Amino acid sequence: MMEAIKTYMFRSVVGALQYLTFTRPDLAYTVNTVCQYMNSPTDVHWLLVKRILRYVQGTLSFGINFTSISPTVNDPWQLSAYSDADWAGDINTRRSTTGSVVFLGNNLISWQSKKQGSVSKSSTEAEYKALANTATDIAWIRQVLQDVKFFLPNPPLVYCDNISALALSSNPVYHSRIKHLDIDYHFVREKVQKKDLLVQYVPTEEQVADVFTKGLHSPIFSRHCNHLRLGSNKVGKMLTIDIKTVSKSGVQGTWVVSRIS
Repeated sequence: MMEAIKTYMFRSVVGALQYLTFTRPDLAYTVNTVCQYMNSPTDVHWLLVKRILRYVQGTLSFGINFTSISPTVNDPWQLSAYSDADWAGDINTRRSTTGSVVFLGNNLISWQSKKQGSVSKSSTEAEYKALANTATDIAWIRQVLQDVKFFLPNPPLVYCDNISALALSSNPVYHSRIKHLDIDYHFVREKVQKKDLLVQYVPTEEQVADVFTKGLHSPIFSRHCNHLRLGSNKVGKMLTIDIKTVSKSGVQGTWVVSRIS
């Protein structure tokens, strides 16, 4: 009976945290992780949820901040996105995690942290799947804008920190090496050829989508939170998860979620 009550409470709290991620993108990765243990949560998972709640309590002033004009953006109607993937980050299934974030001008309008549907054999494959997923999201946003009779003056811009994935999106020579990615390849390639999408390289330290794929060290996490414009000058030290060893039951494991200063 007690275990059933604990499981019910765990699902209730995590479900509430899922709603909170609608305005708190900094919680997306951690909440996505605890959601994977809804069926059989353990004390270790409860400890993680409590740490997330303590982080939320210390960052109540956080929230998405929208501005009409920003001096850091030349075109306020430029649709840009960051795409990233954590290759084989899940130690149980070795599936990769896709992270993406979309800005309209300097305003955050869409983000995602999601485990990929299949195992990737290389980091390039994982990054290209993430790139295709981001391109799909951008295509949908662009269509929504067109439905309200607004047409973007410039093609959307996607930033990726994987040089091989960039080469695949623009160079057909590599096509024979990735036939298992045929659909994703043709989708992104077609967008690039039609000038409906521009793909550019961004250094890893400037990859904002990194915060949606894995746990990060405190300075990097804080910097990305500032880039996401969460509407507060005080940024928590870190909200990350480091799973060293987790058994199939999820009992054993090391979860590290530091509190704010």
